Amino acid sequence: MTPEKVPSVVFKTRVRDESIGGDNPFKWQDTTSDDIFAGKKVIIFALPGAFTPTCSSTHLPRYEELYDQFAAQGVDDIYCLSVNDAFVMFQWGKHIGADKVKMLPDGSGEFTRKMGMLVDKDNLGFGMRSWRYSMLVNDSTIEKVFIEPDFGDNCPTDPFEVSDADTMLAWMKGEAAPAEKPERNAFVG
Repeated sequence: MTPEKVPSVVFKTRVRDESIGGDNPFKWQDTTSDDIFAGKKVIIFALPGAFTPTCSSTHLPRYEELYDQFAAQGVDDIYCLSVNDAFVMFQWGKHIGADKVKMLPDGSGEFTRKMGMLVDKDNLGFGMRSWRYSMLVNDSTIEKVFIEPDFGDNCPTDPFEVSDADTMLAWMKGEAAPAEKPERNAFVG
């Protein structure tokens, strides 16, 4: 069986451009799957939404906290993906203080849909969003995926057991996933 490649899509991102000046010195930039994954070892962790409690209190902050340990395992980049637009992802990353983890907006959900991870979260008023998962990608080939249990539309819970940074890092080191993980902290928006 041939290893699975990541979907080929174009992400609509915003990048800083000092030549623009003013309060909003950003320009649109198309970023392809190849730009992100080709020739690199990359971790992607996907979550339901920016500024949401578990995503903000634990999921993103823990990947940020363990970034140097992932780099020591040969990881070139870590991306946080959500079905949110580039403006929201930028402001959320800024609010959280994500300096090392890169924010990846999948505004239309195309990458998420092609990964088979797009779910309906109308029960929360979110619409279509990403299921929570993490994966290690090596030169565009998916090496490992951790998908949260109870995958499906309008899941009444928010499973957060295997897509966390500690589980991914333990797997990369060839260790068992830690029995105790950092608690979900209360999030104050």
